[in-house]
Amino acid sequence: METHKQLTIGLFGFGVVGEGLYKVLQQTPSLKASIKKVCIKNPGKRRNAPASLFTTDKNDILNDRDINVIVEVIDNADAAFEIVATALRNGKEVVSASKKMLAEHLPELLALQKETDRSLLYEAAACASIPVIRNLEEYYDNDLLHSIRAIVNGSTNFILTKIFEEGLDFKEALLLAQQLGFAESNPKLDVEGFDAVNKWTLLLNHAYGIVERPENILFNGIQNIQAGDAAVARSKNQQIKLVAQAKKLQNGKVAAFVLPQFVNHDEHLAFVKNEYNGVVIESGFADKQFFYGKGAGSFPTASAVLSDIAALRYHYRYEYKKLYHHTPHELSNDIFLRVFVSFDNLALIPKEKFEWIEEWHAQEERKYLVGVIAFEELKTGTWWKESNTSLVLTPDPVIEDVELRKLKKKSLELAGVAG
Repeated sequence: METHKQLTIGLFGFGVVGEGLYKVLQQTPSLKASIKKVCIKNPGKRRNAPASLFTTDKNDILNDRDINVIVEVIDNADAAFEIVATALRNGKEVVSASKKMLAEHLPELLALQKETDRSLLYEAAACASIPVIRNLEEYYDNDLLHSIRAIVNGSTNFILTKIFEEGLDFKEALLLAQQLGFAESNPKLDVEGFDAVNKWTLLLNHAYGIVERPENILFNGIQNIQAGDAAVARSKNQQIKLVAQAKKLQNGKVAAFVLPQFVNHDEHLAFVKNEYNGVVIESGFADKQFFYGKGAGSFPTASAVLSDIAALRYHYRYEYKKLYHHTPHELSNDIFLRVFVSFDNLALIPKEKFEWIEEWHAQEERKYLVGVIAFEELKTGTWWKESNTSLVLTPDPVIEDVELRKLKKKSLELAGVAG
């Protein structure tokens, strides 16, 4: 068996990442990988590459027998899925960076890889320059994986850093992120958590064998975070981050969500600033491991694409070990979360939905409470995203059913003593 194959690449997309990859490949001749053709949407645009390299017809690439690898870095999820599916069926290996497309079509893409016996790699789709997918896939056995907590969206992290360190308000910080190219022209995907939950869908699969649609995972972004929330965090020596997390429960299931959270100043994720990403993995015997790197930008993303291309020379593919070789884990909704909620109008907060309320601050202009609420209530209710209400998780938010019963019993006993 040939161990080291020559790669002839057909590239879709020549934006920030595509052009970055083109430049990087020119600087790494040892890779034995060359781009034969690039498919683009807009032929009139000036590009720093020979005109003969470009085509606007996808079939020039998909039907070219000399091309054995398709690299897809476009931002249209539907077109990307069609390209990837056709490429696999045409016997080509594929590298993709389209997290939205991958997350929305994960079940179909898993089936296609089995059916065609071809490799689809997408390290660049989650955390750009951090090799987190391959580590989860190769290094961690899911029986020993206790939890993963991560900052996976560079734009929201940049905005929160500016709010905390420079006292900018949300709108000013967002504008700055757009000017620097860290936030999309339509910032909703980043700011409201859609991008983060797409990445989390992919990572849950490689960590725990969970195949779930993004809309079935509880998530929110940072669009409702207020200056008052930041002030409360500072008073407790904490910051607010948008944290994607998954935690293995005592019943063997997994709790997973993407929500803003108070992070203690000495925690690993507190050190992740600006457009950087960070991942903290806790496992049985290795304790905590921390991965840190740039989560956005031309070269960081291109470096992850490059790593996948290099792996294809050795016929590498994801084995989806947690999905196919273990019993996959299931997501659990049967937990409770300790949350901070700030609001303008108490009448709009369903107090009766809380198991109990631990703190109550009604004097401030911006009122807030800290209490324990069922996970299911957040999944089904929308009150916590509306009417200028802001919900932020506390540092260690997950309370399991067993713990809840103990805590309730203890509070009743204390009430009895006080009475």
